[in-house]
Amino acid sequence: MFDFIRKHTRIALFVLVLLVIPSFVLFGLEGYTRMGDKGQAVAVVDGRDITQIEWDNAHKQEVDRIRAQMPGIDLKLLDSPQARYATLERLVRERVLTVAAEKSRLTATDQRLARELQQDPTIASLRKPDGTLDLERYKQLLSAQGMSPEMFEAGLRSDISRRQVLAGVAQSALSGNAMADSALGALQERREVQVARFAAADFKAKVALTDADIEAFHKANGTLFQSPEQAGIEYLVFDLDAVRRNLTVNDADLRTYYEQNLARLAGTEERRASHILINAPKSASADERAKAKARAEQLLAQVRAKPDSFADVARKNSQDPGSAAQGGDLDFFRRGAMVKPFEDAAFALKKGDISALVETEFGYHIIRLTDIKAPKTRSFEEMKPELEQEVKKQQAQRKFAEQAEAFTNGVYEQSDSLKPTAEKLKLEIRTATVLRNAAPGTPGPLANPKFLTALFAADAIQNKRNTEAVEVGPNQLVAGRIVQHQPARTRPLDEVKAQAREALLAQRAAEAARKEGNDKLAAWKAAPAQAALPAATTVSRQMPGGLPPKVIEAALRADPSALPGWVGVDLGNEGFAVVRVNKVLPREAAGAADPVAQQLRAQYQQAWTGAEAQAYYNLLKERYKVRIQVSQPKEEAAPKL
Repeated sequence: MFDFIRKHTRIALFVLVLLVIPSFVLFGLEGYTRMGDKGQAVAVVDGRDITQIEWDNAHKQEVDRIRAQMPGIDLKLLDSPQARYATLERLVRERVLTVAAEKSRLTATDQRLARELQQDPTIASLRKPDGTLDLERYKQLLSAQGMSPEMFEAGLRSDISRRQVLAGVAQSALSGNAMADSALGALQERREVQVARFAAADFKAKVALTDADIEAFHKANGTLFQSPEQAGIEYLVFDLDAVRRNLTVNDADLRTYYEQNLARLAGTEERRASHILINAPKSASADERAKAKARAEQLLAQVRAKPDSFADVARKNSQDPGSAAQGGDLDFFRRGAMVKPFEDAAFALKKGDISALVETEFGYHIIRLTDIKAPKTRSFEEMKPELEQEVKKQQAQRKFAEQAEAFTNGVYEQSDSLKPTAEKLKLEIRTATVLRNAAPGTPGPLANPKFLTALFAADAIQNKRNTEAVEVGPNQLVAGRIVQHQPARTRPLDEVKAQAREALLAQRAAEAARKEGNDKLAAWKAAPAQAALPAATTVSRQMPGGLPPKVIEAALRADPSALPGWVGVDLGNEGFAVVRVNKVLPREAAGAADPVAQQLRAQYQQAWTGAEAQAYYNLLKERYKVRIQVSQPKEEAAPKL
C-alpha cells in the first residue's frame, strides 16, 4: 500500500482531491471544525452551550483554589457529585449574569477597574513606598496563576459587569423597621409551656424479648446488619518525594551550583533612607515647578547645615503623606522598589550622607541614607544541607514527568503485579483494607473517589489486575490491585445478635413510650385538672430551655386562638412528649437604639436583600431559558446503624 503511494504520488494526490473537495461542498468547513468540539452540553443559557469540558475545567480551578486556601482539606469532599454539581450551578449563574450584563450594556470603566484594583489587598501589598504599583511583581503574581495582566483585568471587568446586574436590585430592596419587627416578632415569640417527657430509656426494663423476636427482627432488617463491600489491596504511591529519595548529588555539582548562585543565595543589599518631598508633578506648570524647586533648595541648605534636624524638618515640611509623620523614614528597601532616579541616588550615598536635590515624576526629594544592610555570605559548608535539598527538588521536578511515564506504563503493561514497577522505581508496596465508599477520616489516596472507582471496577475485582495510574493530587500518582475482595453481605445473626437485641429493645421501648404518651395525652385532654405536669416554663426559638427542637417547634406552632392547648410530639427513638401550651407571651420590647435589635434588623435586611436578588436571578433564568441537562445528585444518606 505505502509502496504504491510512493511510486504513484500524482495519482494519490488526484484521488485525495476528488475525496476532499466534495466533502467541503457537502458539509462545509463547520463540519470539520466540529472535530474540535468541546464535548456534550451539560447546560444551556440563552441558546449557548456550557460543555462538559468547561464544567471539568471550572471544577478543577475551584478545587485548586480551595486546596490553596485549605491544604489539609479532604479531597473526597471536593470531588463529590454534590460539589461538582455546585460548580455547575455557579458556572450557570456566571453565564446568566454575563448575558444579562451584555444585553443591558453594563460595562466597567477604566476608573472603576482602577478603584477595584486599589481595593484588592493582595495588589495593594505590591505597591512601592512612593505609592506606585510594582509592575514586575504584579506580573509575577499573575504569571504564577497562569494569567497575564490583560487576562486578569479583562476577567475583573467581566466580574464587575456581572455584579452590576444584581446590584440595582440589592440596593433597592428595602424593608422598614415595622416589617422587620413584625417578622422578628414571630421569630422571637415566647410561650409558656408545661412538658411531660416519656423517655424510651425508662421503658426498656418493661420490654421482654425472645430469641424468636430477635431472629425475626434480624431477618426483617437485614440492611441494619450489612457489612459493606471491602477489599484488601496493595498499592504504590509515586510522587516528588519518591523521586527525590532516589537522587544523589555529588559535592562537585553542589559546589558549582553554589558558585553560580552565590549572589542570589547571599541575598540582596538593602538600604534605609529618609526623604523630604516637595510635590511638583509633571502636570504642574513651569512656574509651580520652579517654586517647588526653590522651596526644596531652602530645605536642603537647612538640613545640610544641621543634619540631625532632618527628621524634624521632614515632619514639618515633607509633602509625602506616607512618611512625613515618621520623619521621612521609608524603612529598608531593595533595588527595584523605588523609581529609578531616587534609587540611583540612594544607592550612591554613604551612610549618613544627604543627597543633592533628586527630581522624579513626583517632585523634588532630599534623601538621607540612614542605614545599610549588607548581605551575609555564608560558606559552602554552612549551606550544603539546604543546597542539597534545593538541587534535589529541582532535579526531582525535571525527572518526575519522565518517571511518571515509566510508572504509568509499568503498572499497565505488567498488570498482574505491582512488584516490577516498585523495583524499577524503588517504591514501597503498601497494603490496606478499603471500602468502596471511603469512611470519614480515611487518609490520602485511599479516600480518592477516582482511585476507589478504579479499584472496584469489574476487571480489577475479577482478574485482580492493576488499576491504571490515577492522579490523586499535584505531582502524585497512585496505582493498586485487589488481593482479596469481600462483597457486601448481611452478617449472620450469631455475629450480630447483641446488636440486633439492642436495636429491637430500643424500638420496642420507644413504641411503649409513644403508647404511654398518647394514652396520657388523651386522658389529660379529657380531664385537664388531673394532668400530672411539671412546673411551667417560658420557651422561644432563642431560649429553648434544654427542650428538643421538635418540642419547641410543636409548642410554637400550636394555634394561639385555642390556648391553653395540648400537643403530642413523637421524639422517635427518644420517646414521646406531651406539651401543654398555656399562653403566648409578648415579645420583649427593644428600643430603637438597642444594639441587639439593630443587629437583628440588619440581618433581616440582609436576608430580604438576598431573597430579592435570588428572585430576580430566577426571573433571568426563565428569560434566558436556562436548562441544566445533568441530574442533580441526591444528598448522601446518613450512615446506617
